[in-house]
Amino acid sequence: MPSYPANKINTPDEQINILQITDLHLSTPVTADDSSSMYSDGMVCQRSFESILQQALSKDIRCDLIIVTGDLVSQVTSTIYDHIFDVLQATHIPFACIAGNHDVTDESGKDLPFSQRKLIARPADSRLLSRHVIETEYWQLLLLDSSITGKIAGEITPTDIDWLCKRLSRCKKPALIALHHHIIPLDSDWIDTHMAKNTERFWEHMLPFEHLKVVISGHTHQEQVRQRQGVTVYSTPSTCYQFKPYEYDFAYDESALPGYRWLQLANNGTVASWVERLDT
Repeated sequence: MPSYPANKINTPDEQINILQITDLHLSTPVTADDSSSMYSDGMVCQRSFESILQQALSKDIRCDLIIVTGDLVSQVTSTIYDHIFDVLQATHIPFACIAGNHDVTDESGKDLPFSQRKLIARPADSRLLSRHVIETEYWQLLLLDSSITGKIAGEITPTDIDWLCKRLSRCKKPALIALHHHIIPLDSDWIDTHMAKNTERFWEHMLPFEHLKVVISGHTHQEQVRQRQGVTVYSTPSTCYQFKPYEYDFAYDESALPGYRWLQLANNGTVASWVERLDT
């Protein structure tokens, strides 16, 4: 069984196939005997996460790496992470997980309107990674923790940017950056107020590095693709519930199914990527 976290990936055909899953939002593992609405919601997210993995890994595509881009939980409890890590370990596929805002922030008063809830800072689980490198023969994968304890919005800190610059200066392989918060506005006012801060400084410092090819994120519970400075920036659906795109105020997208993203990183620095949705 691969050790955690993944540090180096080698493949027989010089191509890396990455499965990105994000925004699992699991609560305390539940059983069919639990009947309250809270536990019913938890059951939906838990079953959806496990169904997504089963569906993705049954496809006719080799999976070399699973990256989980944050919001693994909806309540910060070690037993929930234990369950998630057990499920991922059982795939026998190398994987890596980074924190989202829900991994470092609990809410009190969840039955109240959002503006009346209290955000409670929590320490991140020690298994969630920060400034982590996964090497392949032709690519470098750079994982950042964009979460801020007790906050919904994130940040790419000056220290993060310095780390990225040093890494990209030393290694000229094509690069992919993974983080939780989105770094380009998605034309949805409410979620764009909670994107990563310091992004203009990030883009300014990334300008010299033409080998930065891809950024992947979660947080937005929707599929979008943007371009900036020659970098393709992917937002990926949640494995559970989705947000309606291009909305001024918060809204669920009741018509969008849970999803996940595939990325194929070729040995010449090109990328193919697509989203698949859970079969009904």
